[in-house]
Amino acid sequence: MKFLQKQLKVPALIIALIVVVSILFHYPIHIENALTLQPVSEFGIRILFWRILFEPVLGLLLFFNRSFYALTELRFLLFWVLVIYAAYSLTKLVLVKERKLRRKYIVGQLVNIPIIIGLWFAVFIVIIFIPLPNNTIANYSSDKILVTTHSHTDFSHDGLISEENLWKWHQRNGYDAFFITDHNNHGHTLDFVQAQRVHKFPDEPLVMCGEEFSGSNHLSLLGLRERFMTKGCSDSTVIQLAHAGNGAVIVNHWFDGEHKSLEYYKNLGVDGYEIENSATDLSYDRKVCHRIKDFCEHNNLVMNGGLDFHGYGNACSLWNAFEIPGWHNLDPASKEEAILKIIKTRDQSKLQVLLYKDRPYYTKKYLYLSPLFTFFNYFRTLNFYQVFSWVFWILLVAWIRIRFFGSNKTVKRIPGNRMVPFSGVLSALFMLCMGLFYFTGIKDLPDYTKMYHEYSNLLFTAGGVFLVYSGLVAFFRNRSASKR
Repeated sequence: MKFLQKQLKVPALIIALIVVVSILFHYPIHIENALTLQPVSEFGIRILFWRILFEPVLGLLLFFNRSFYALTELRFLLFWVLVIYAAYSLTKLVLVKERKLRRKYIVGQLVNIPIIIGLWFAVFIVIIFIPLPNNTIANYSSDKILVTTHSHTDFSHDGLISEENLWKWHQRNGYDAFFITDHNNHGHTLDFVQAQRVHKFPDEPLVMCGEEFSGSNHLSLLGLRERFMTKGCSDSTVIQLAHAGNGAVIVNHWFDGEHKSLEYYKNLGVDGYEIENSATDLSYDRKVCHRIKDFCEHNNLVMNGGLDFHGYGNACSLWNAFEIPGWHNLDPASKEEAILKIIKTRDQSKLQVLLYKDRPYYTKKYLYLSPLFTFFNYFRTLNFYQVFSWVFWILLVAWIRIRFFGSNKTVKRIPGNRMVPFSGVLSALFMLCMGLFYFTGIKDLPDYTKMYHEYSNLLFTAGGVFLVYSGLVAFFRNRSASKR
């Protein structure tokens, strides 16, 4: 009985902390209007069953994925993992009295560090490149539809998803329509749009043709219906060509360009600006956001959100809600025209920019502490079912530990220092499988994306090196254990 109580102390403490944080510091996930920063009652959150069932794994991975500065914060996560590992190792070292054993222990802990880094890299790949079952939007409105005005396929140099899979991705994430805005080309998109118009695949979500033109800044040319060349053209020429074809023009991630002024693009006749863009950092710097917002409001320019999806990166967290009554009764051409009309007439009253809000806004200041706040903020968002999932898995792991690892004989058969390289081998095999997946996805697109080549080479190299290292560590540790 005393043994059982001792084994359950830590699980009970973890459960108590989760319950306290989720109740006393609760932060309800909601959909927020990016222009008013107020919750929108017409839209809610849909949490998938698989997400709740495997909440302790999927929940944390997706919460880190949705971090405002995910790439930077994941690097700081590795820093904190190494800090905790070093603190744990030093604590255990104090208990080792013999000098010879201390030296062996130190060497063993140092040998584990590359494996820990490799495990972190495997988790990084899962977070950034695996489409996990994330929470998405629930549309309760009667006359508002959800639209993406900025997305990419592998016909962009930095795209890693086919047109067909991009359509399926938008379908899963609650969109009614989306523009494909590949970099500096739109011919393939026009062919894909035409395939939908002749019913080669379902009409919803509706696909529309656009292009992201890389001039002095990136511009989304929306509603293109005919082919024309943009390579080598000036900003003004491209904007005129798009407008001549009854299209619209939005300035994308303005702060990321060559520092042309907001007035410069207004004078060229653009229809509006992205107020948010979730491709890299999940939210604009607030000063930049307020500057764009004030400028657009004073100059009658429309504001939208740029999802900027490339087939990897942040889980879906941004939608444009267009007010179009009778949407489902319209034909495809009328649907597209209704969307473009709101943009071209700059009618902001019929266009909301919606954000998935699961944590308070924070800046890059003290970003090295962000993993600690991320864990805290994650547990704040849990509902009853998610807390129950955590309790279930914690108790299950505790039971397995007591049942199968509770005796000294079992612990001696499977010591921790042999489990570490074994985990490394499994992670290396995962990287190699991912490398093979991207390798088999390589297409004959010499003038477009090279990312299939780049990522398959990276994953084959990293996975191969990691497999050899982890395998050697596992071999020598097993041989050393068998000699005892």
